[in-house]
Amino acid sequence: MYIIVGLGNPGVQYDMTRHNIGFHTIDYIADKHNIKIKKLKFKSVYGEGVIAGEKVYLVKPQTYMNLSGESVAELARFYKVPPERIIVINDDISLETGRIRVRAKGSAGGHNGLKSIIYLLGSDEFPRVKMGVGAPKREGGDLADYVLGRFAKDEIPVMEDAIIRACGAVEEIIKNGAESAMNKFNGK
Repeated sequence: MYIIVGLGNPGVQYDMTRHNIGFHTIDYIADKHNIKIKKLKFKSVYGEGVIAGEKVYLVKPQTYMNLSGESVAELARFYKVPPERIIVINDDISLETGRIRVRAKGSAGGHNGLKSIIYLLGSDEFPRVKMGVGAPKREGGDLADYVLGRFAKDEIPVMEDAIIRACGAVEEIIKNGAESAMNKFNGK
């Protein structure tokens, strides 16, 4: 059993923002695998289904980004899922727009959603699929405004492709583990 969490913020004002790329990836995975995301519990909206023969829960926390760990920790405790079977999909400003990077474990790297999850799980030993959203163009630009901003028109096809690749990375983690996904998806 796996818990697959896409990070983002609830509410229409955050739809299509850089910070919500995790939510959009969960929506794509749900559509591809015919999983309905309509259950409300554990401070999240989620659905259950099967990917690569494994039962999965696709989760979009509704706590806002900085409190994502509340939802993830509740789900993990309730379903008795260890951290290494929790896959987190998040935006990453240190990666160029459209690039993805799989990690088997590690620090939050300054991402508040990951900080919350690590703190409340008491572990950083969970795989994650980091999705590059680029960094502010000008030095000293407001990071919050940037990640809560929408993608430029020319970035949308790049991010649509990134979502497809991120889905593939999640599927690979489930089938063959994080190391295999890192080998397949961390190249340029």
